[in-house]
Amino acid sequence: MRKALDAIYLASGWLAAGFIAAICAIVVVQVGLNLIDRVSAIVTGTAIGLTIPSYADFTGFFLASASFLALAHTLRQGSHIRVTLLLSYLPEKAGRVLEFWCILVAAAISCYFTWYTGLLVRDSFIFHDLSPGMIAVPLWIPQTGMLVGLAILSIALVDQFVGLVGGNKPDYLAVAEVLRQEHAAQKQKQPERSGDSGA
Repeated sequence: MRKALDAIYLASGWLAAGFIAAICAIVVVQVGLNLIDRVSAIVTGTAIGLTIPSYADFTGFFLASASFLALAHTLRQGSHIRVTLLLSYLPEKAGRVLEFWCILVAAAISCYFTWYTGLLVRDSFIFHDLSPGMIAVPLWIPQTGMLVGLAILSIALVDQFVGLVGGNKPDYLAVAEVLRQEHAAQKQKQPERSGDSGA
């Protein structure tokens, strides 16, 4: 089960990266077409009018999918912004209770949004909602990326909650601790290097 969940989180992260790469590719191609148009206007006096139809719509859809698909992976990597000022002043037991409560509330909110996003996708599919651009895209297609991302985030939060109930430390805290240890180790090495260079 653990391997399957880890594979889902990683695949979601890679999918998000793929959508970001697709955005970059579309932008680069569109910039190239704009340059060709500019050169054509200078040389012949008229622009060709080269463009990727609805490229702004597609980049927006890809960005939405990338943002939501990346949520679960970034949660587990400790990359979400967390306000830990209160936690840092609490005793370990009280901090654990607060962490427990935060994950529970986050999981409930995520499940709530996943459910209603599923209803939105269903309605878009039933009523044949289309995007207003040059290329009319059925809206349930880009909305599905958002739904899948939210569903995987909900699974990840429930996973963290179950782990916390079982006495485990949340993944994002474990990653943060490893990063702190690496940072401390690098700081210890720096004086040694400066001493070596002085010698």
